[in-house]
Amino acid sequence: MRLRALLETDALGLRLLGGQDELDRTVRGVMTTDLRDPSRYLSGGELVLTGLAWRRTPEDSEPFVRLLAGAGVAGLAAGEAELGAIPDDLVGACARHRLPLFAVHETVAFASITEYVVRQVSGERAGDLAAVVDRHRRLMTSGPAGGGPEVVLDLLGTDLDMRAWVLSPTGRRIAGAGEPLSTGAGAALAAEHLAATRGGRRAPHRVALGGTTYSLFPVRVPGHAASPGGQAGELRERALSDWLLAVEADAGEWGAPRLDLLQGVTQLIAVERDRRDAARTVRRRLAQEILELVQSGAPPAEIAARLRVAAPVLLPGRGTAPHWQIVVARVDWDGERGEGESGAVAQSLLEEILVDPVAAGLESGDRIAVAHTGGEAIALVPMPAPDPTEEGAGPGAGGLQADVLLAAVRDPLTAGLADDGRLTLGVSAPVQSAEGLRGALEEARHARRVAAARPGRVCAAGHHELASHVLLLPFVPDDVRRAFTARLLDPLRDYDRRHRAELVPTLEAFLDCDGSWTRCAARLHLHVNTLRYRVGRIEQLTGRDLSRLEDKLDFFLALRMS
Repeated sequence: MRLRALLETDALGLRLLGGQDELDRTVRGVMTTDLRDPSRYLSGGELVLTGLAWRRTPEDSEPFVRLLAGAGVAGLAAGEAELGAIPDDLVGACARHRLPLFAVHETVAFASITEYVVRQVSGERAGDLAAVVDRHRRLMTSGPAGGGPEVVLDLLGTDLDMRAWVLSPTGRRIAGAGEPLSTGAGAALAAEHLAATRGGRRAPHRVALGGTTYSLFPVRVPGHAASPGGQAGELRERALSDWLLAVEADAGEWGAPRLDLLQGVTQLIAVERDRRDAARTVRRRLAQEILELVQSGAPPAEIAARLRVAAPVLLPGRGTAPHWQIVVARVDWDGERGEGESGAVAQSLLEEILVDPVAAGLESGDRIAVAHTGGEAIALVPMPAPDPTEEGAGPGAGGLQADVLLAAVRDPLTAGLADDGRLTLGVSAPVQSAEGLRGALEEARHARRVAAARPGRVCAAGHHELASHVLLLPFVPDDVRRAFTARLLDPLRDYDRRHRAELVPTLEAFLDCDGSWTRCAARLHLHVNTLRYRVGRIEQLTGRDLSRLEDKLDFFLALRMS
């Protein structure tokens, strides 16, 4: 019961003398005492009744109240029969220690108050115990098959007066009953949950946020295989992938039956999480198949055919073929190279990052296809083709922006990565055909490497930043500059001196023409076959591939620094 209930019962005749803001404290029992130090008999949560026989001087009130507050009692009720009015020194001491103080009229027996409190507390405990089985049954029958987490959380609200929300690892609202969390509260709770989990603290985690206490329970999907990294690896993976149940209540005030009930709720929600993950299998497989075709150098027609299969799944109802963007993410742990594990974690995080942070619900990620290979996660993101009538609606206009993707998730992910993990992310420009996917993949990978060179636990870079590399050239040390250019250009210069083959000018023209064979051949007044021979010789001498974006960039930088 709550202290407030004592004032609402006229038969008790209690008057509140202080502690108006503390009336929501829970009363777990009652104790009558006139000992100067009753703390050894207190366990916390009691309503203490006293006739004030312990008070001989005004100085006695302060130590008495300090002992009660230290023992965690719910409140103090003092009888007026001994001294008449309650002394001001006791009122002041209770105010200083934020201990609610009631005056008990001389006509009211302590036995009446004790009987009332015991009856209420015992009745509530019995009701809780009796209701647990029934509520659990109702939750089970109203679980995922009967309406999903929203129904379960609604039962928590109606039956137990608990507001609760299911949140993703980044704090995005997945389900909830009643009013949504305040702006930023979800991300703050997720960050606290991730930090507590990485710190090895036992759940539920109790968090005070904006004057409200929340209890956080992890939602763990049963049957997930243990990671190869052992206990530490499992802890990291779990911290970054678990959903959480946030309850607006202090679990420290609950008994075992209520804690068991909430654990049962998390198990029901875990079933829905498992169902959601199974539904993503089709999209993950589509992304994996397309990625394998792109990386193996498959003909564009074959890739385009597979994209036509993927488009209706990822963009249902769209009549036109979409543009595509590629996002690459990687999670690295200090001193470890567990690529298989980190690739799966990066896949899960990238799926979460790509969901609109304000989109609630389980199905908000239905247009995201993420594969993982080695330690890398790669997302194929469909973008509706831009309206050609809109200003700036060319190929590459709009699309995902790297800094925007991380804006809402940086804080919770930083907490989850703690002091031994890093997440880096790169975003390509939108492309409108299968021919552009290989270049987009290389572009996203290179942007991710740019992000990896930056400080911080969570970093991203976009395609637009790749054009700014020339700004960095003056800051490259001379010895690094010489070593870099010598490794790439000296073999070509030596060959030119011996054979007068003009490989270096050919390389410059080829890069200036963006790798277009026809335009470059026309500029150099060469037959295309001659140009192909020269480019082939460049690749043979340097061990590079001029069809790869990162090798083109390396040559570009080497020419600029030479």
